[in-house]
Amino acid sequence: MLYPLKLSPALKDYLWGGQRLKNEYFKTGTTDIVAESWEVSCHSDGLCHIENGLFAGKTLLEYIETNGKKVLGTKARDYDYFPLLIKLIDAKENLSVQVHPDDFYAQKYENGQNGKTEMWYILSAEPGAELIYGLKDGIDKNDLVRHVHDNDLLSICRHVPVHKGDVFYIPAGTLHAIGKGIMILEVQQSSNLTYRVYDYDRVDKYGNKRPLHLEKALAVINTHQQGLTEDVRHINFISDYKISILCQSPFFNVYHFALEGNCNLMADKKSFHTLTVLEREVCLYTPQESMHLHKGDSVFIPANMGDYHLNGTGDFLLTTL
Repeated sequence: MLYPLKLSPALKDYLWGGQRLKNEYFKTGTTDIVAESWEVSCHSDGLCHIENGLFAGKTLLEYIETNGKKVLGTKARDYDYFPLLIKLIDAKENLSVQVHPDDFYAQKYENGQNGKTEMWYILSAEPGAELIYGLKDGIDKNDLVRHVHDNDLLSICRHVPVHKGDVFYIPAGTLHAIGKGIMILEVQQSSNLTYRVYDYDRVDKYGNKRPLHLEKALAVINTHQQGLTEDVRHINFISDYKISILCQSPFFNVYHFALEGNCNLMADKKSFHTLTVLEREVCLYTPQESMHLHKGDSVFIPANMGDYHLNGTGDFLLTTL
């Protein structure tokens, strides 16, 4: 059955997280910390559940398995799994400096898992907030190895100030870290592989340092890959909404909508859509379903569902393959 699925996220309480996802995005869990909210996920480490309709209470993965690959679209024909994972992230403290492998390395050395390329959309940033995004110019692999073993990695990283609305594309192999005081929406390949390179000598609630993965990290870090922010392209179609193209890549395409009125969209045979509301609220209408979507709500729109209508005053991100 093809209808829009309102999703209930999987929540993570990593030690660097805060409470803004609970207080501002209404993510209610059993822990004080909500570091990540996995908004759209079929990954075994955090499955989303469906809140509405015939499949209420089932996971998104169960919906896809029941209805077949037609709900993912023709662009997903080469995948035997749901290819994306979309998160909200609250970095109260610095995340570890880390890197993700590409598909080739992950499938060869991580039992056939997926690699991880991702994109960040900055939801908010405290004054002076910055992230680590690649290495300084001129740093080669020998320099990197030396600074890692001298515990001086931060001195050769590129530190980038960030502001609300900035966009960063992070191909696999790019050294990176979200800095404290930043909230982001992350669109990524469906993977949970992370190689930590530096973790500020922190300990978890049991007094243990989190493991580093230096050998694997050094094998996959691309020292020639220097980070650049994405050029956001703004398109004004009609007076009721504005579209900004945030990212177009081999793995996903992401668009920002600023809606003030009405908007008609269509999920055709090519790809599913996902919507995540970032500000205020919008209403979604189809012949099968209607729902009010508030800040922090996410919806999966199956491919081949056809036309759907949005009405209201709010900002949302739309992701497709």
